[in-house]
Amino acid sequence: MTTFWREASPEARKALLAAGMGWLLDAFDVMLYALVLNSLIEDLGLTRAQGGLMASLTLASSAVGGLIFGVVADKLGRTRALSLSILIYSIFTFACGLSQNLWQLAIFRVLLGIGMGGEWASGATLVSETWPEKHRGKALGIMQSCWAIGYGLAAIVVAIVLPRFGWRSVFFVGIVPALFTLWIRRNVKEPEMWSKQVGNRETGTGSRKFSMRIAIFLTAMNAATMFAYWGQGIWVPSYLSSPTTQGGIGLSTETMAMFIVAMQVGMWLGYVSFGFIADAVGRRPTYISYLLIAAVLVWYYGFAREPWILLVLGPFVAFFGTGFFSGFGAVASELFPTSIRATALGVTYNSGRLLSAIAPFIVGTTVQSRGYGAAFTITAVAYMIAAVLWLGIPETKGRKMI
Repeated sequence: MTTFWREASPEARKALLAAGMGWLLDAFDVMLYALVLNSLIEDLGLTRAQGGLMASLTLASSAVGGLIFGVVADKLGRTRALSLSILIYSIFTFACGLSQNLWQLAIFRVLLGIGMGGEWASGATLVSETWPEKHRGKALGIMQSCWAIGYGLAAIVVAIVLPRFGWRSVFFVGIVPALFTLWIRRNVKEPEMWSKQVGNRETGTGSRKFSMRIAIFLTAMNAATMFAYWGQGIWVPSYLSSPTTQGGIGLSTETMAMFIVAMQVGMWLGYVSFGFIADAVGRRPTYISYLLIAAVLVWYYGFAREPWILLVLGPFVAFFGTGFFSGFGAVASELFPTSIRATALGVTYNSGRLLSAIAPFIVGTTVQSRGYGAAFTITAVAYMIAAVLWLGIPETKGRKMI
């Protein structure tokens, strides 16, 4: 662990810190919604289907944000795009706390999603272009693991703030990440690989060759994993905290937060371990193994009723059900050239988000009509579909970026 860190340049370490913190704060802001969903539904008089629809709108707009900021990152620079995306999602997380009705909330969630979508493409590209090939998977695994930390911090904030000050104050805390953009702009340089490519564009050189077929498979695979993750992730807090008469487990807000924090420990370990395993044995076998195990675990999680079983099982569900996301940045970065890398990552990652945006709504509707077990079965099937789609994606371990 320490060896690979010492072998990186100081600029690479700063890039990883910037992208990791951006992703951590992204998770913190975005997952506040899932954690206050029950209180928000009750206060604004929404149905569970409408609550899921708000999450779907966020995912759909994040796809647009990914497309926009991918282009921005390729044209104006990775750090500029990263800073602006963080600023946008911070401001509109705060604004969510001002919502008085469904339409205001929808507008703020859409604008928040634009910043959310832009952050990942910018950050993953920044890390990919500054870290050496043999450690790229590890670096991106650490970046991705910051999502678990952000989610865990969000759960802690909700446990402290929600019972005392209400759900609006929870969203107000979400403005904090905006301050981090100042550090990024002052301390993180653009990758040398991108700077050289800018020079190539000016002189008319550079390559834009890539396989559209592979891009389609990559997008479809990511859409299936996103469908599974968001369909499950948005509704797990509700599953744990809803009364037993509504099909939930009936945990208090504080206990539910403890369960969520335990899951984030498993998630963090899954993210980090994926990077090390993928650098050792390859992206494809690691990805497929995680996906198939996740399918089995999330299916069982939806039917388990004993709190102690859910507490023990939760970290394993999170480990396998999210750890594979660490590999997407490496795979996509290794498949596309520098001139369009951020745009390509934005398109493949966030088009996947767009295609999966219906997941929270579908799962919420299924919860309402057939219960959580049936709803989580849908996400298990999505994990299995994602594993099959890897048949159309080549192994990229050891591939030199151009």
